Amino acid sequence: MDKRFYLTTAIDYVNGQPHLGHAYEKIIADVIARSRRSFGQRAFFLTGLDEHGQKVQQAAVAEGKAPQTYCDSLAAVWQDFAAALELTNDDFVRTTQPRHKAVVQAVLLRLHAEGHFYQAVYEGFYSTKEETFLTEKDRRPDGTFDPAYGEVVKLQERNYYFRLSRHQEWLIDYIEQNPSFVAPDYRRNEVLGFLKNHTLEDLCISRPVSRLNWGIPLPFDSEYVTYVWFDALTNYISIPASMGDAAVPDYFRSEPSEKTQALWPADIHILGKDILKFHAVCWPIMLKAMGAPLPKQILVHGWWQKDGQKMSKTTGNVVDPMGVIKEWGVDAFRFYVLRELAIGPDGNWTDDGFRSRYSSELANGLGNLVNRSLSMLCRYRDGLVPPVSDELAEDVGKAISETRSLLERNELQAALIEIWSLISRANQYVDQTAPFKLAKDPGHAQRLDQVLYNLVEVCRVLSVLLWPFLPGTATRMFAQLGLTGAPDSFALATWGQLPPGHRIGTPSPLFPRKDQPQR
Repeated sequence: MDKRFYLTTAIDYVNGQPHLGHAYEKIIADVIARSRRSFGQRAFFLTGLDEHGQKVQQAAVAEGKAPQTYCDSLAAVWQDFAAALELTNDDFVRTTQPRHKAVVQAVLLRLHAEGHFYQAVYEGFYSTKEETFLTEKDRRPDGTFDPAYGEVVKLQERNYYFRLSRHQEWLIDYIEQNPSFVAPDYRRNEVLGFLKNHTLEDLCISRPVSRLNWGIPLPFDSEYVTYVWFDALTNYISIPASMGDAAVPDYFRSEPSEKTQALWPADIHILGKDILKFHAVCWPIMLKAMGAPLPKQILVHGWWQKDGQKMSKTTGNVVDPMGVIKEWGVDAFRFYVLRELAIGPDGNWTDDGFRSRYSSELANGLGNLVNRSLSMLCRYRDGLVPPVSDELAEDVGKAISETRSLLERNELQAALIEIWSLISRANQYVDQTAPFKLAKDPGHAQRLDQVLYNLVEVCRVLSVLLWPFLPGTATRMFAQLGLTGAPDSFALATWGQLPPGHRIGTPSPLFPRKDQPQR
């Protein structure tokens, strides 16, 4: 069975509403999945929800709901969010699902039997907000804790611990020998710096039922539930395991069935920089202890600010993705977050910046090119494609090759910049050749044919290059060219495939211009 290209997002904690950062991560994953499929690869894209833990239990109590009822209602919101972003995810995992719980408990049972866990009493500080234990090293010079931890309480309790420290040297060696394991490079260096300068503390993998009952019960001690991070990280392999993937260790793998797919190891885990330590330190060690292969790459993106400041619901300094999509369309939203920010650094959303990119790059750049190219073909040649001309073939060929190379390296912003350089070249071509002047002189009929062919063929190729990014727009472009289906195969990005005599459809604006409100 051929292995699929398997990519995941982090699963989102279901104690609130989706925001810009969630949308950005999912769109990155969707573009990578779509681009791989367009190359002819079979991809499997997983996203989902992390539904256990103290914050969920507290939020449910605050709303007077049972935790499962609370999770079910929010899960519907998050799944609607995924649909609004036009994600092509193949599955949606929820950590309250039996298929996931069964894997977590099987892994816990095996690791416990093999001596990976031990019990100890912890006495110190605990952050409920972050669901994590803190030490004196986490205190600031004045003795307080960072407000990001929320309320910090003193705690004494007995728990189970996973022996991380014994794996520290192995993990350092692994990351050094596999330089692409964490990307970008500076995130890899960050992980290595942490590992080389700190002794790994063992991971507490339980919470007493007396304090928290909303979690997966430890299969070897009913007085405890599983720590939410051990539970959540396992989702990446629990779904392949539930499908009977042969690359998953047999002690937690379901029997093969018609649903069986070859997924593991993951090709890419896509996640934010704030949870890098869990994914680049805890998760590889967990997998090694399980006896499972490690993922090929952890791809780490940055955070978004709004107008140069941290987003905050309390100050109203937020971006509502659903509101933007409702007003401007999903493709405009997808375009802005991908064009504005490369994968890695932090980004800054400004409403003026969004409107500016919409106007200059989508409406005046892409939209204007497609609309005037097709309108001129309709006006001057009754919508019939003239004989093939190769005047722009070399420029287009270079753009196709470079875009593919960038997509293969997951350099999405750079790929969009390359595509827009072709859009600019085609718009310049209109200005240089002035087809509206050629049309006035019958003696220039052949030259007009050449110009019109080059323009509509560029539009066709652009629809293919744009499909992973702006799927709705690309499909509309294809339809306006009189072509059926979607431009979802990169093989279509070959010059000269619009046949002479083909009749195009009716052009209409892809990105209607909007009045710019005065600020």
